[in-house]
Amino acid sequence: MMAVAAAQKNREMFAIKKSYSIENGYPSRRRSLVDDARFESLVVKQNKQIVLEEARNKANDDLEETIMQTKVEQVPTSEEKIQVQDEQQLDDVEIPEDIEQEQPNFTEVNTVETVQSVESTENNSSEDTNNDDAGLTEDEIVLANAASESPEAENAMQNAAIIVRLKDGIASLGRILKAVETYHGTVQHVESRQSRDQGVDHDVLIKLNMTRGNLLQLIRSLRQSGSFSGINLLAENNISVKSPWFPKHASELDNCNHLMTKYEPDLDMNHPGFADKVYRQRRKDIAEIAFAYKYGDPIPHIEYTEVEVKTWRSVFRTVKELTPKHACAEYRAAFKKLEEEKIFVENRLPQLQEMSEFLRRNTGFTLRPAAGLLTSRDFLASLAFRIFQSTQYVRHVNSPFHTPEPDCIHELLGHMPLLADPSFAQFSQEIGLASLGASDDEIEKLSTVYWFTVEFGLCKEQGQVKAYGAGLLSAYGELLHALSDKCEHRPFEPASTAVQPYQDQEYQPIYYVAESFEDAKDKFRRWVSTMSRPFEVRFNPHTERVEILDSVDKLDTLLQQMNTEILHLSNAIAKMRRPF
Repeated sequence: MMAVAAAQKNREMFAIKKSYSIENGYPSRRRSLVDDARFESLVVKQNKQIVLEEARNKANDDLEETIMQTKVEQVPTSEEKIQVQDEQQLDDVEIPEDIEQEQPNFTEVNTVETVQSVESTENNSSEDTNNDDAGLTEDEIVLANAASESPEAENAMQNAAIIVRLKDGIASLGRILKAVETYHGTVQHVESRQSRDQGVDHDVLIKLNMTRGNLLQLIRSLRQSGSFSGINLLAENNISVKSPWFPKHASELDNCNHLMTKYEPDLDMNHPGFADKVYRQRRKDIAEIAFAYKYGDPIPHIEYTEVEVKTWRSVFRTVKELTPKHACAEYRAAFKKLEEEKIFVENRLPQLQEMSEFLRRNTGFTLRPAAGLLTSRDFLASLAFRIFQSTQYVRHVNSPFHTPEPDCIHELLGHMPLLADPSFAQFSQEIGLASLGASDDEIEKLSTVYWFTVEFGLCKEQGQVKAYGAGLLSAYGELLHALSDKCEHRPFEPASTAVQPYQDQEYQPIYYVAESFEDAKDKFRRWVSTMSRPFEVRFNPHTERVEILDSVDKLDTLLQQMNTEILHLSNAIAKMRRPF
C-alpha cells in the first residue's frame, strides 16, 4: 500500500510539473494551440538537456566510485558494466527520481508526441530480434565493409539509429547516453515506449551521428552488457530512419491522445471550476469515457445535466443571433442545415455520434472523443484522416460565454458547421496531412497557420469581412472585436502568418483575411511544398490509410487512379455538351 501511495504522489507531482497554468510558469489564461506547440518544443529541449546532463554527471560520479572500489576489492562486476574503448568499467547510471518523472516528455524529443514510432522501424528489422542480435545484422555488415575500405572511410561520420531493448527499466538509458558520449557520438533523437516483448521493459530508439568505426564499437560494447535484451542497427538509407513514425491508419489514432495540461480545474485556482468539486468530478468522469474509446467504437452517449443544457442554451441563442450578420455564408448554410435536421436545438446538447454521422454524410469527416487538449502534433494528425477530436465536457456555468479551454460547446458551435462544408473540410485535411512527419519547427508554424485560420480566420464576402474561425464564432466578445476598427486586418499569406507572434492575454491585434477558402487552399499548398519533409503523403479514402509516395510503383498506381478520374470527368463534360 505504501508503494501504491508513493506512486500516486509521484504522479500528482508530475501532473503539477506538467501544468501549463499561470502559477507554474505558463503566462496564458487562454488555450492556445500555437503556444502549446512552442511550449512543447521548449519543454522537450529542456528535458532532453536535463536528462543528458544528469546522466553524464551521475555516470562520472559512478565511474570514480567504481575505480576506487575496484582498486580495493579487485572484484569486477562485468554483467552490470559496459566495456568502453579504454577498458574502463562503468556502473549503471540511475536517473534521479525527479528526472525520471519527466521522462514522458523526454520520449517526445524532436518529432513525435506518441511513443509508438519504434513499431515502424521494427518491421524493417528481423522477426526474431532477440535471437538475431547475437551476430551482426545485415546493416552492420554493410557498415563494417564500408568502414574497412580505408582509414578515411572508418573515420567518416555516419547518421544512424539503434533500437535498444532494456530489461531493467528506463534508468538504463543513462548508460547508453554515457556510452555514446564515450565514443564521441552526438544524440539527435531519443524516443521510448513500453515493450511488448516478454522480459523487456522498454524499447528505446536513438538516432545519432558518429564515425563508422566508433558506431560499430558502440554496438559491440552495448551487446556485452546483460542489461539489454537486444541491439539493432538501422542504416541511414532505411525509410524508417528518414521518416519519423506517424499514424498511417485511423485506428492508430488510438496511440495519439497525449494530453497537454494547462489551466485545468484541478490545478489552477483561476479556473471557474476550481472550487466546484462536483464539476471537477464530472470532468474526470467524462475524460475517462474518452480515454476508454477505441477506433471503431460508437461514440459514447453523454447524459447532460440541466445545468449543462442551460449553459448550452445561453451560448446557442447568442451565436444564433449574431450568425446572420457576422458569419460567412458557408457557416450560415451549414448552421441552417443542422437546425433543419434537429441536431441544433436549444433545449438539448447534440451528441457527438449524431454530429459525426451528419459530417460523414456531407464531407466524410467524423468525430472521435478527446479527454482534453491534445498535443498540437496529435491533434493535427487526426485531421489528415478527416477525423476531428472533440471534447464532450461543458464549460463551467459561471463562465458561459468564455472558456479557457476547448469544450464541446466550442467544438459544436465553432468547428462543426464548417467541417460540413466541402472546401473548408479539404483545407482542414491538408493542414493535417502537412503535419505528418513534420519537424517541431514546422509543427509550430502549422499550428500558427491553423490558429489564424481555422480558429480565428476572417474571409471576404461581397466586399465585406466575415468570420469563419471557430474561436470567433463561439465567443461573441472577440467576434465583435475582430470585425471592428480596433484591430489590424492583413491578407492571408501562409509564409508570414506562420511566424506571426500570437497575443494570448487579450484580444488579438492582428487577424488574417482570406479572399476565399479556395484562395487560402491554393496559397497553403504552395507554402507546404517548401517544407523540409523529404517525402510526400496522400490519404487513400478507400483504405483510410495515409500513403507515403516514395516509390515508382506507388506513383504509377496513383497516376492510373488519376487517369481513371480524368476519363470520368471528360465523359461527363462530353455528355453535358450533347444537345437534347
